[in-house]
Amino acid sequence: MAEKRAIFEEVGREDRPVAPAPIGGMIDKGNKGARGPIRAWLYVLAALVVCMILVGGLTRLTDSGLSITEWKPITGAMPPMNAADWQSEFAKYQEIPEFKIENQWMELSDFKAIYWWEWGHRQLGRVVGLVWALGFAWFALRKQIPTGWTGRLLLIGGLGGLQGAIGWWMVASGLTGSMTDVASYRLATHLGLAFVILGFITWYILSLARPERDLMQARRQREAKLFSLGTGWMHFAFLQILLGALVAGIDAGRSYTDWPLMGGQVFPPNAFMIEPLWRNFFENPGLVQFIHRCAGYLLFAFTIVIFLRGRKSAHVFTRTAFTAATMAITAQILIGVYTVVTAAPWQVAIIHQASAIVVWIAIIRARFYAQYPHVQSIREG
Repeated sequence: MAEKRAIFEEVGREDRPVAPAPIGGMIDKGNKGARGPIRAWLYVLAALVVCMILVGGLTRLTDSGLSITEWKPITGAMPPMNAADWQSEFAKYQEIPEFKIENQWMELSDFKAIYWWEWGHRQLGRVVGLVWALGFAWFALRKQIPTGWTGRLLLIGGLGGLQGAIGWWMVASGLTGSMTDVASYRLATHLGLAFVILGFITWYILSLARPERDLMQARRQREAKLFSLGTGWMHFAFLQILLGALVAGIDAGRSYTDWPLMGGQVFPPNAFMIEPLWRNFFENPGLVQFIHRCAGYLLFAFTIVIFLRGRKSAHVFTRTAFTAATMAITAQILIGVYTVVTAAPWQVAIIHQASAIVVWIAIIRARFYAQYPHVQSIREG
């Protein structure tokens, strides 16, 4: 017996199996790429940048930054290989103000100790550049970079190259004239760019952790006010990092070791003794430390406001991220006070710098979750 046909069925049409719709629909079409491997590569770069910041800090704390007086991006990768090479490097160092004014007591063995710190810092910079170049070339040649990500990944490499040039610009400031250290504002520029690079890498790692369609859906639930506050928080923290670099550049952290007063006063004495007036904001240890302290107090007050606002978020991941960033800043302030009252020994000072990295990453993470909330499912709840 013949099967009945649907009233609107076309005669002669053959039933064909319908292919299931691709998971994710059309949102991710054209966005295919090795998101996981690229994210792992960025994790390696982030770790290397963190090491660069810490080794750079130790290089400054050991007064090693001027031990290499030339910039040779390629040939400079080779350290002195024999006694004649060491004597040549030492002779170049003996020509700069730092040696003539402060370090005439140094012998070759003393010079070698500071040389290795600076050489290691520069060598690590070369490693960062090499890891970026090899990774980018690998993913680009295999056409595994997701749509829209080529420019972002190139930006990291471009900023890394710029960082190398700024590093030499910083060192050059201490090789002539009467300065025995690098210019503090150049040091702040160098450190600030390192944090900018780390910030971009952190944001990219967070973005690649979720499919593009998830990010698009999450953005519909973005908390605009909280994101705006997070952006201001990030900028304020960045300013405080730059002020910290100015403090470090002139050893201002050792100028006044009482707290909360400075030299027994609310406002440090002789805060404007340098002429012209504007130089005091960069070179006067008392004034520079005072500004850094005040900015820290204001940042903490702003943090409390943001924390109270973040607690009202409807998303648990966002609330947790803002709480974690608040705890990081609180710890950083306590470490900062301890750094001051102990006259900033290098062991404490480097912990203070490492804590700044934690604060920076935590704030960027909180800001990311305000922009792209992680919506909990009922099962997760």
